[in-house]
Amino acid sequence: DIPTYILVDRYIIRKCERPSRSVDFMDLTITIIDGRLETTLFEKAMNLYLYLPPHSSHPRGVFTGLIFGQVLRIRRLCSHTRDANKKILEFFQRLLARGHTQEALGPLFDKAEANARAYMQLSQEERERVRQQKSLDAHNQVFLHLQYHPNDPQSRDIQRIWREQVLQPEGETPLPDMENITGDRVGINKLVVMYSRPLNLRNRFSVRDINGRGTAGAHITEPM
Repeated sequence: DIPTYILVDRYIIRKCERPSRSVDFMDLTITIIDGRLETTLFEKAMNLYLYLPPHSSHPRGVFTGLIFGQVLRIRRLCSHTRDANKKILEFFQRLLARGHTQEALGPLFDKAEANARAYMQLSQEERERVRQQKSLDAHNQVFLHLQYHPNDPQSRDIQRIWREQVLQPEGETPLPDMENITGDRVGINKLVVMYSRPLNLRNRFSVRDINGRGTAGAHITEPM
């Protein structure tokens, strides 16, 4: 039962195991049961689940997106509802362990479940149309890149000013209907606020980019 390790080259080691009816692949555990493939979420035993704590200096949309994305991911990857419910409860409890409260998490999980149900009810054709529409919408948006600070105006306030002063100012031609110097409609109808964080101690003292001083990650906040 001891697995065999084969050295492919200096950097890749392939592990060969005896054939079985279950295998861990990427973030899935795939099992053959009664001639049918069933899947569940695979999580490494050493995973520390260090999710964002409530005092972390991140845009609010980042934490909301984490919950929405994880709940949808679990619902899509788990073959059985009971198994998915168990995984989502574990996710909820891990967030509690990071310092979040049930009062704050409850509404977010309710919205995330509603979002997941709506997505799962879409046919494959409808999902493809949504994907294509997002691809088309990407040509009609502009980006505002800011370095995040918790005391700066929130993204929703920036979006409100954008709508009132740029997109559809009162008594003026809406931005999408304006024409450029060649007579073509501008078409821009969406602002995406992109946040990047300042360099932290790791970026400054543990630089991995030999040509620079390190980089900071970016977060995207779209209008809700």
